[in-house]
Amino acid sequence: WLWDRVRVSGGAYGGFCGYDSLSGMYTCLSYRDPNLLATLDNYDAIPKFLKDVTLDEDALSKAIIGAIGAVDAHQLPPAKGYTSLLRHLLGLSDDLRQQRRDEILSTTAAHFREFGEALRSAQGGGRSVVVGSDAAVRQANQDGAHGAFTVRQVFEA
Repeated sequence: WLWDRVRVSGGAYGGFCGYDSLSGMYTCLSYRDPNLLATLDNYDAIPKFLKDVTLDEDALSKAIIGAIGAVDAHQLPPAKGYTSLLRHLLGLSDDLRQQRRDEILSTTAAHFREFGEALRSAQGGGRSVVVGSDAAVRQANQDGAHGAFTVRQVFEA
């Protein structure tokens, strides 16, 4: 749904969203996105989509496979070393990792709706940050953001 709206219809080169269970941070990102305000509207629509989504067994299986594939992705030795270091520093035991796998594998369509409700209740408490050209941000402010974005130069040209 989001890929179709942001990438296929919206023209962004790509995008994703994700939840970090350690920090509790939920993020959405698009890049080389020509439709800043429409993309932000799509992000705001995620809770409703999840709350209303109807997933058949095939769609649910694909979602579970995609999630578990990210958890157990193949890694080359340097990445394995870095991942091992992070797990050690963060105290992520094998038991916790197995619990996460079990939770992913037991996901139901109701969990998607519950997550949509959790996102809805958190809406309004987040921030939108745009890393883009000065002209694109100023245009977004003119096109409907009503000055919501402040332009700050963070990189020297």
